[in-house]
Parts: sequence; structure tokens; C-alpha cells
Amino acid sequence: MMKQGENTMDEKAINEINEKSINEKSYKKVIEYIKKQIREGQLKEGEKLPAERELSLILGVSRNSVREAIRTLDIMGVISSQQGAGNYLTGKFENNLVESLSMMFLLNQIDNKQISQLRRALEMQALILAIDNISDREIAQLEQIMSQLEHETEENNVILDKQLHYNIAIASKNVLIVNILQALSEIIDKFIAELRRDILSTQDSRTRLQEAHNDIVRSLITKDKVLAYESINKHFGIIDEKLQKNGLIESDNFMKK
Repeated sequence: MMKQGENTMDEKAINEINEKSINEKSYKKVIEYIKKQIREGQLKEGEKLPAERELSLILGVSRNSVREAIRTLDIMGVISSQQGAGNYLTGKFENNLVESLSMMFLLNQIDNKQISQLRRALEMQALILAIDNISDREIAQLEQIMSQLEHETEENNVILDKQLHYNIAIASKNVLIVNILQALSEIIDKFIAELRRDILSTQDSRTRLQEAHNDIVRSLITKDKVLAYESINKHFGIIDEKLQKNGLIESDNFMKK
């Protein structure tokens, strides 16, 4: 026989499960509403979302469901929550991408070899697209960076190296390439932070990398896609050598140059 109170406990558990299920459906309802607002042009990047109370009344859902939806969108990078100021549509997905890739790296779902391969492929495509899309002003900026690379300290060269590759990605006019490359760059900074410094610490590697950079920029100026292909492979050949030397990838993991 059931003891007194057992049935009550079961009912309470069932009610909690049902309430949780309703809340889950409700928070998705909020997300779908915001997506609809964006799709129809009612909500644009940089604009403020309706207040929690307003969303709750419009959609007939609890404030908790609205908050859950806001938290989810914040984690995704869709919005930015500013305490006391409200929630704004930002569309900054880089942080979410970095965190996802970081967890994949920590769980050994991706490794240095795969990161290097993806970077090589994306940098190659970014350069090819940049040849078709780059402006004279953007070329001038790259030339200025190259001039600084020849004279700056090792510490500043690390920063300039990252800036050079970022500017080329921007010149590709492909937002996906830019965001993914930025995420990969941050993954490298997190897990193999000394790689860039290591490459730039020896004269031989620094000279070879400078030559590769010169060829990359020259391919943009002359719009030479064959040179672009060769220069990217030269650049990543140097990186893969360092990864192998530091025991971060096996020699048979090199991509063919």
C-alpha cells in the first residue's frame, strides 16, 4: 500500500515536469518571435529589444520564460545584455564560436593539425577573394603593416602579424571567413600561445615568414592568384614545421605544400 503523502509527492513531481516542459516551449516561443521580428525588419542590429514585461504580455508567457530566452540569445551572441540599459541586438557570434571550438579542443574532438588545416584553407580562400575585392586603401594599409614588420620588436611583430591576416580576411568581404578565422586565432592564443613568438624568435623563421608575407601582399597588388596559392602554402609550411618541432603535430600530418 502507498503511504499517505506518496501520491502527493508524485503529483508534485509531475507538476514540476509539466511546468518545466511549458517553460521550455515558452522560451522557444520568445526566440521564434524575435527571429520573426528580425526577418520582417521590425528589429535591426543595434536596436533595443522590447522589455521583458512587454514580451511577456505580447506572447502570453511568464517573465521566467522571457529571461530564459534572453539568456539563450545572449550566449548565442545574438544579443548583448546591458544591466540597467536593456537588451540589444548585436549579432556578435565570435565569442560563441570561440567557446564552442575551445570545448571541442579540450574534448579532443579537434587538434592542432585540424586547426592548421582549416586556417590554411580559409586563409587561402580569403586571399583569393581579397584579390578580387580589395581596395587601394586596404592595400596601402597592408603595405604599411609590412613596413612596420621589418623594424618592430618581436612583441609588436606578433601583433602586426595578426593584424596583417585580419586585414586580408576583412578585404575578402566574407563575414563568415572573418569570424571563423578570428575564432581560430583566439584558439591559438589560448592553447598554443607561444607559437607565434616561437616562429618570430629565430632569424631563419622570421626571414622566411617575412618572405611569405611579402609574396602574399604582392599577390594582392599584382592580382596574381597563382602567387597567392604559393605564398599561403609557403606561410603554412613554416607554421607546420614549428608545430612538428614542438611536438604539436606529427610529421605525417603535414599538408602537402
